[in-house]
Parts: sequence; structure tokens; C-alpha cells
Amino acid sequence: METTREKPIRNVAIVSSVGAGKTSLCEALLYVGGVIPSMGSVTEGTTVSDFEPEALRHRTSTSTSLLQFSWNQTTINLIDPPGALDLLGEPMAALRAVDAVIVVVGGSRGVKTELAKLWSKIQESDLPCLLFVNGMDKADMSFESILETYRQHFGSVPIALTIPVYQGGGLDGVIDVRHEKIIRSGPRSPKIEQHSLEADQQEWSREARKRLVEVVAEADEPLLECYISQGNLTQEELLDGLRRGTQTRRFLPAYAGSAIQNVGVWSLLNAIVMLLPSPQERGADHPWRGTHPETNEPCERKGSAEEPLSGYVFKTLIDPFVGRLSYYRVLSGTAQADAMVWNSSRQVREKLGHFYQVLGKRHMTVDFAKAGDIVAIGKLKDTQTGDTLCQESAPVCYPALGMPKPILSFAINAKSKAEIDKVSLGLHKLIEEDPTLEFTRNSETKEMVLSGMGQFHIDLALEKLQRKFGAEVTLHLPKVPYRETIKTKSQAQGKYKKQTGGHGQYGDCWLEVAPLARGSGFVFDNRVVGGAIPRNFIPAVEKGVIEALHEGPLCGSPVVDVVVTVYDGSYHVVDSSEMSFKIAGAMAFKKAMEMAHPVLLEPVMKVDIDSPTDTIGAVMGDVNARRGRIVSVNAIDHMERITVMVPLAELLRYATALNAVTGGRGSYAMEFDHYDEVPRELMAKIIERQRAERHLAVSH
Repeated sequence: METTREKPIRNVAIVSSVGAGKTSLCEALLYVGGVIPSMGSVTEGTTVSDFEPEALRHRTSTSTSLLQFSWNQTTINLIDPPGALDLLGEPMAALRAVDAVIVVVGGSRGVKTELAKLWSKIQESDLPCLLFVNGMDKADMSFESILETYRQHFGSVPIALTIPVYQGGGLDGVIDVRHEKIIRSGPRSPKIEQHSLEADQQEWSREARKRLVEVVAEADEPLLECYISQGNLTQEELLDGLRRGTQTRRFLPAYAGSAIQNVGVWSLLNAIVMLLPSPQERGADHPWRGTHPETNEPCERKGSAEEPLSGYVFKTLIDPFVGRLSYYRVLSGTAQADAMVWNSSRQVREKLGHFYQVLGKRHMTVDFAKAGDIVAIGKLKDTQTGDTLCQESAPVCYPALGMPKPILSFAINAKSKAEIDKVSLGLHKLIEEDPTLEFTRNSETKEMVLSGMGQFHIDLALEKLQRKFGAEVTLHLPKVPYRETIKTKSQAQGKYKKQTGGHGQYGDCWLEVAPLARGSGFVFDNRVVGGAIPRNFIPAVEKGVIEALHEGPLCGSPVVDVVVTVYDGSYHVVDSSEMSFKIAGAMAFKKAMEMAHPVLLEPVMKVDIDSPTDTIGAVMGDVNARRGRIVSVNAIDHMERITVMVPLAELLRYATALNAVTGGRGSYAMEFDHYDEVPRELMAKIIERQRAERHLAVSH
């Protein structure tokens, strides 16, 4: 085991849209690499990557898997995250832990939203890529047209390194353009066969190699001089130019094949080793940048084992039986199992547990990890996903993962009161695994609210909640947190008088309420003159008003954007008290509110919707039907981004609606912007519904 730790390393994430065959490709890579005796199947639930019950049930990846194996004296750490748009946070986190990416595309599927978003993140991170065009065994597939599609969308130059070969109506193998050989392989044997080209294949193979040489030479001035002087490039020169061009993202090496048929996989596996950078090469050109946790001064590490220890956790798994496993990418230095390190994100010491190499659900213990390694660490106490673990004497803190925000929320109810604590504990554990989930208790609506990236995301969370923690919940749409305010000024008296023998209670005040600009909140003003109310009782009046603000006259929603002025009143030398003036203040405020034309306010969200150009009209029409106001429309990366203002009440099921309108190609992000008045024609219905819900809650 220790000898494998000294091999060169490649850290690679493999990403795709749902259904492109990413997990099948991982299975084929493990098979060709000699790690598994036969290829598993996604539909049969026998792959190494998909081992959680939810993945087996849904026949799709639901969590990031780590696959660690060796090929050609190189350790390959392959990270396989889910492809679903609802689970976009998983591949986003994985991209922070790798030095390169394999993008898997299924020919007939086009560029889906999730892949477009991931490509933007890949570009932002300047990560070298390989492109694998999967499913070339299917009918009506054109390798050239697929490459052209992705050239237009990605803005990169896909350069074919292998080309599919057909014979007898089926995929027969791929041509290795660089070596001008046919590579044949199949699903029942990991071995490959190399054959010379047949006569009718030689001419267009030579043309393909010539195009490859020209593209590589044009991207590198010394190679261009060699090409001009010699008329060709040697195999070594071509490989060297390919490697440099790939690592500097001048072009995108493309490989054709079929994961299920194990065609073209051997060539891709060789490319991982030959073309993609090692952690040291990547770190030399792109140092890992962070800040000093105390001074906030910039710090950087170049990925050397001789530098102080640093790295971060990009994935957390919590199992009620196995415990917590934290996937840790070591960026610099060397980490020893059971050592004490510094969590610079939380400013605490952390004792490392056992280290494991991971192959799906299998774990093998190792004693240490050096710069470039990825290990799973057992039972960290305080460390969460995104945290930096480093050497305390040389601290550095790397940026947070920058996960996407939840867009869909549901109120949840435990099946019984006895399970409320179990639900809360379980959801907090799940959020440690998946930071794109959010769980809150709404103090206004008194609801527990679970938010996620979509319906599938929420459903998965609840399945895991039941399996791991034995907690069941029911879902319903969350209540909209309405507010109340007023349109005009009004005055009212609040007089509280009570005599029960001995000292009584007496408080009397006159209040004026007036509207404030939207978003101003609440202002209290004292204009009492001549001692009509003693100064020491004025704060009690304010307290009474503040308590009354919690429930407005329309439907019991909080009151905002009002200025309340106490301007007159009276008191009794013996019977007046703070309590009596507090009650009087609340009484006066409620009376004044009822006479000041109260209105209902609703939260309005700012929504950025990304839509394909061909569905932009349908999206805008749907937004208008939801009382939306379009702010701007801009073209962004082959999509149209519509910025709109839409009431939250119209967005509770918007994720489903947008998927239907755009065929699953649209996405959106939203944030609260402001409160605005509910239209008069809707206000009566909302008030009636809110009052009915409050009455029902009280009766229960």
C-alpha cells in the first residue's frame, strides 16, 4: 500500500448531465484498469459508484463517489458526482478537489443546463479537460456533428484523438489518430487489440492526423517552427504539444466510444495519465490561494510535500453505523493519521482519525497522505464540508466552496410530536453531508421549513432521513410570511382602567399612527408635553406598541413601515403603573391601525431565470401570469437570462413549472428583494384563508 502512495497522481472529476453514461464510464475505466473482474450495470444496481440505497432505487447517482486505483504506475483519484441539476452542489464541490475534468456527453442530448453551469465553473477554475463522447454504438450518431455542437456551446476547440469505426452496422472500435491504429475492445474482456488500418481507412486517417498536427503546432510557436521546417511532427513532439495545449486549455482533446460496450475506454484511460497534469504540475502553474486566518493577508501553496500541511474537506458522509467520513484533498505538506491539526475555518484544533483510500463503499487503511492525495478521514469532531485543515504554525484558510442556494422550500411536519427532535437532529446531520440543503424554523409561521435545489433533492433528503435516522415527515407548501401596514394617518385613545380594591390600574394614552416608506420598519416618537404622561411611563407605552406590532388587524401578520407617536394622555398618581400604560399603548395602537386603512404586504423575490433562446417567450409569458415584472433580459453563454421581480406566493411550485416550460433545460436562482402591497382583488381571499388557518391552529 505504501508504494502506491509514491506513484504519480492524477486527480480527476468526471461530470455530465443525467443519462450521459458517466457512471457506466467509471465502471468501464475500473474494468480496463483491472480493478474489477467484470463491469456492473446502472440499471441492475451493480456499479461500484452507485452503492447507496437511494442510488439503487432511483437508478441514478445521488451522492459523490471516490474511486481510487492505479494505471501505468500512476495513482488515479477519480471523483464521480451526480449529474442531476437538483444535485448540482455535489459536482461543484468536486471541482474544487481536482486538477482536471473529464466531461462526458451523450450524443443526442445536447447541452443541458447542469452541464452548461458546470462548464462555466470549469472555465472559472481554469481546469484542463478531456471530452468523452459516449453512446457511439447507438444509431444515427455523428461524431463530427457532436463535436461541432460542443464547440459552439463550450467555446473551446474539440480536437479528435480517437474516431469511431463501424463495421457490419455496429461500432467496431476506434481509430487512434496519433498512432493511426485501430483499437478494438469489448465488454467481456478488459484487453485491447491494436490493428493496422485497412486500405479504405488510411487516407482519411492521414487527413485526421494532419489536422491534429496542424492544430497542435499552431498552438505552440516552437512546434510550429518544427512543423514548417519538417512538414510533420514526431510522436514525441506531438504528445508534448498535446500535453501542453491540454493543460493550458488551448484545446479540448475529444475521445469517442461506448462505455457499456467498453469501446474507446482504454484510450481515455491512457490520456488521463499522458495529458492531464499531476498535482505538482497544476500547483506550480496555479498555486492554491487562501488567506491568513488572523491577518487576512494573501497566502498560497504550490502543492509541494515540502510545504506546510494544508488542504480542505470537499465532501462529508455521515452513516449512523460507520460514523462520519470526511473526504480531504491534501494541497500541500504531509498529513499523518491520528495527528493534531488546525481547522482554520473554525479556529479549533482537530485530531485526525484513521485515513482511508476509497473505492466506492470499500475502504483501505493508509498511514499518511501527502500533497496531491485524497483520503477519507474518520470521525472528525468539528470539521464540516468546505473547512480548511492545516498546520497550526503556518495557518492558511482557503475560500469556502461557494455552493448554489436552495430554490424550493417545503414546510415539514413530524408524524408525531415525539419525533420532532429526531427530525431536527437528522436534518442537521444531512446538511453536514449536503450544504445545499437548508433547514430553518420560521419564527413567524411557526413552521419547520426544508429547502433544496428541487423536488428530487428534497425527496432524496427525506428518504435518507427515514433510512438513516428513522424519522418520517409529511410535506406541504410553506406559508407565505405576509406583513401588514397602513395607508393613512389615524389617532386613537387607549385607556386601561381597572379597580379591584386597594391599588387599581390606570393608563391612558393617545397615539397617532402614520405610514412610512416601504422597508423603513418601525419608528416610535414621543411628543407628550406638560407632563400629561410621566416620562418614566413612556417606555412602557412603546413596549405595548411593539408587542401589538406582532399581530396586525387583517390576519395577524406582523406590522411594518409605521411611525407611532404618543402625544397625549393622563395618569393617576396612585393607580398608574408601567403595566397599565403598556396595556393602554397596545389598545391604542390596535384601534388606530383599524382606522388607518390597513393593507397586506407580500414578499417579492428577485429571480434570475436562465432559459434556452427557443423557450424564452414561453418563460416570459409564464412569468407575466405569475404577476412578475421583467427587469432585464441578457444573453449569457448560449442562454437568455431574464431578471424578474415576482411575488413569493407565485413561486412556491416554480421549479416544476420551469422544468415543464423549458423541457428541463431552464434553471433559476432567487433572493428576497422587498415587500410590496398585495393587489386589492387578491387581498380579501388571502385574509380569509389566513384567518381560517389561524382559527384551525387555535382549535387544535
